[in-house]
Formats: sequence, structure tokens, C-alpha cells
Amino acid sequence: MAENTESKNEDNTTSDPFYLNAKKYWANVTPTVDGMLGGFAKISPTDINGSKAFLRPFLKISGGSVSPNHALDCGAGIGRVTKRLLLPIFESVDMVEQDQHFCDNAREFIGPDSSRVSNIFCTGLQSFTPAEKTYDLIWSQWVLGHLEDDDLITFFKKCQKGLREGGVFILKENILECGRKTLDDCDSSYTRTKEDMRECIRKAGLTILAEQKQKDFPKDLYPVYMFAVQ
Repeated sequence: MAENTESKNEDNTTSDPFYLNAKKYWANVTPTVDGMLGGFAKISPTDINGSKAFLRPFLKISGGSVSPNHALDCGAGIGRVTKRLLLPIFESVDMVEQDQHFCDNAREFIGPDSSRVSNIFCTGLQSFTPAEKTYDLIWSQWVLGHLEDDDLITFFKKCQKGLREGGVFILKENILECGRKTLDDCDSSYTRTKEDMRECIRKAGLTILAEQKQKDFPKDLYPVYMFAVQ
């Protein structure tokens, strides 16, 4: 396992108002599960259980192609997904998170298993390039709305190169089931339609292996979909 490191590289896109406004928004969010989930901490167990069920068929132990070695958590926050989904399955995890105070609080939140978090990269996804052929799983959740379409497509291409043989990239996002994508001026993020997301995946040259709606979320929340791609 790689030596534990914390990277504090600055993004190279902070002059772009779209990215700058998002960075300012998250800088004022408390480093707690409730902060990560916008006041909906109560949905975390349901979310994690849904993610486990979606991921399970892709794991080698279930007959899939994903080895339980090294995973990457994108938009990791304080490590909620790393702690509750990835570390119980994978030997080591890297995290990518742009907000410095989330990065600074991650190891304490994760606890003893944080020794298996090899790297915490403090940078936005628009500025991040995964090392090639490094990850058995790349997991990205509730963060891709903070990327413009061109940057999202570029990020997808980078992730494809970052996967080891048999690796899978899973994204989990708020999705509009009809209409057009919307911009939230508060946190500077888009909510895309299913067709928008599928089109970005296609333009990146990736193939959708599976797609599923998260079950049992409150009806007043956006629908949430998971896509497994290679």
C-alpha cells in the first residue's frame, strides 16, 4: 500500500465563476455527514445500502470483474462513502475532494481505518487526473453536477484511463427524469437529465454496463440514479 499522503494542490480553474462559486459554497458547509448531505443525514444508511447492492454484482466475489484492491472516491467530502462503502470492501482507498477543511477532517471522521486511505488529493475534479491503470473501482457521488459538460466528458475519459483491467467506474447523481438540465445558483451545480448524462458518457467513449434508480429516498428529493460504466 502506498504511503499516506495529503495533496494540497490548488485548482487551476478558480478564476471561472462557475467553479469559484461552488468552492465558496462548500467552504461554508460544516464537515459533518449532515453537511455532506445538505441536512439529510438520515438518508445515509439507505444511500449506502443502495450503493452496496448496485456494486455487489461487479465484485469478483460475486462473479464480476472488480478486484477488492484499490478504489478512488471522487467528491469525497469528509469520507462518508470511503468509510461506509469502500473501506469495508477494498484494501485501500484514495480520496479526491476540493475543500481543504473537509480534507483536514477526513481521517478523524474515518477513524482507525484511515490508515488504509493512501492519498487525499485536495483539488477539484476539473483539475484532477487519476493515475493510469491504478484503480479497480472509481466511485463518484453527488459531485459531477459541479462540472461543466466539456469538463465532465474530459473527466470521464481520464477515469477510463485510470481503471485497471476489469475495473469499473460508478457514478451516482441527482437526475431529472424529464425536462432540461437546471442550474442551482446557490451551490453552482447542474442537475442533468438521464439523457444528458447518457450523452456525456457516450461522448467520452464509455459504455454503460448498468443503470439503476436509488430506492426509498424521500419523495421531496431529486431522483438519484447510479450508472456503472467502462
